[in-house]
Amino acid sequence: MADPIIELDRVTFRYEAMTMVFDLVVEQGSLVVIFGPSGAGKTTLLNLIAGFDRPTGGTIRIAGRDVTSQPPADRPVTTLFQEHNLFAHLTVAQNVGLGIHPGLRLSRDDLGRVSQALGLVGLAGFEHRLPRQLSGGERQRVALARSIVRDRPVLLLDEPFAALGPAHRREMIGLVTDLRERRGLTVLLVTHQLEEARDLSGRALFVEGGRILADGTIRDFLTNPPFPEIADYLG
Repeated sequence: MADPIIELDRVTFRYEAMTMVFDLVVEQGSLVVIFGPSGAGKTTLLNLIAGFDRPTGGTIRIAGRDVTSQPPADRPVTTLFQEHNLFAHLTVAQNVGLGIHPGLRLSRDDLGRVSQALGLVGLAGFEHRLPRQLSGGERQRVALARSIVRDRPVLLLDEPFAALGPAHRREMIGLVTDLRERRGLTVLLVTHQLEEARDLSGRALFVEGGRILADGTIRDFLTNPPFPEIADYLG
């Protein structure tokens, strides 16, 4: 069994009238799909791990280190959001290069890392294009390449492909899982479309009311939901 890389011990967060409490252990190199209704706490769970939200209680450890009070920049985590956050006036290579240095002071080796990352996401030769010259799926690939060059062991994906069509969403999820296997990443993916992850061999968490109500495999949730409310949610 792999060592744990993410550990949440009674991590508490209050949002309006809801008090969320999360206990979670994620093993290094694993894939975890997080699903559940809107407003259940899925994004908050990722934000607590990334450091964008601060808990009111409990402990967060990443790679054995207590990061509960550390800012996002000091955590070994990269987050990819639904909005790809590309700069319109920068080229594809420059947008990816921001993941290495925010001032784009890049060495020859850094430029090689940028080209390698673009090759991994299927965008070799796109270095000099501008975001407006790309499709929605290609822009998300650029954002994913920027995540890759950050070279952090944990990748958090907060519905980054929701704006894409079903075929492109499945394609991007497949790309992420391929990158995970190649680079040994630990990936947490929030989605409303668990069906699109059917072919993945990974773990799934059902979140509702600020709690992780069920923890199992993707396949088990789809074929034999443990609770009626999960079956209702999945339709």
